[in-house]
Amino acid sequence: PSVLDSFALLSGQLNTLNKVLKHEKTPLLRNQVIIPLVLSPDRDEEIMRQTEGRVPVFSHEVVPDHLRTKPDPEVEEQEKQLITDAARISPDVAQKQIQSLNKMCSNLLEKISKEERESESGGLRQNKQTFNPADTNALVAAVAFGKGLSNRRPPGSGASVQSGQPGAGAIIAGASGMQQVPMSGAPAQQQPMLAGVQMAQAGQPGK
Repeated sequence: PSVLDSFALLSGQLNTLNKVLKHEKTPLLRNQVIIPLVLSPDRDEEIMRQTEGRVPVFSHEVVPDHLRTKPDPEVEEQEKQLITDAARISPDVAQKQIQSLNKMCSNLLEKISKEERESESGGLRQNKQTFNPADTNALVAAVAFGKGLSNRRPPGSGASVQSGQPGAGAIIAGASGMQQVPMSGAPAQQQPMLAGVQMAQAGQPGK
């Protein structure tokens, strides 16, 4: 009974309010201007609760947007033009346009998905390694630190240098067929050939 009494009371109040609003002496609400009485840049918890967290403050920046009852004049004109154009189209033509638009959208989505698949496959191809990291590290270690290289010299690659004789010329001796470089400008004809390798004789005085 209490719920029915409350419902009856609310129903009577709503009927009275409707009668007042429909009365000919009541001005139209759309012609009335709502003026905010309190504007604050601070956070308002009550407004947050009433708007479910959408409006944290009620300041001069948000008031024009939240209290607006009609769109901008330019948007309103465009909307009227669209409504007029839509009223001129017959239902059959509208259905054909809808089908063509759906077809275009489906084709566009298919192209986009195809491009995404191709880009993903291209990225996988680019990320594929074309070298062996272990071999690269071994080469870098060999070049920089000599790791893994042999200390043996090939036969006939050593050259004896004349010691104790002023002005003696030392020549780097290599195997036969290799270029021989004089070190200190000594004439090459002073060194005899021995087994295809120029060797400095200890008993020959240098000039």
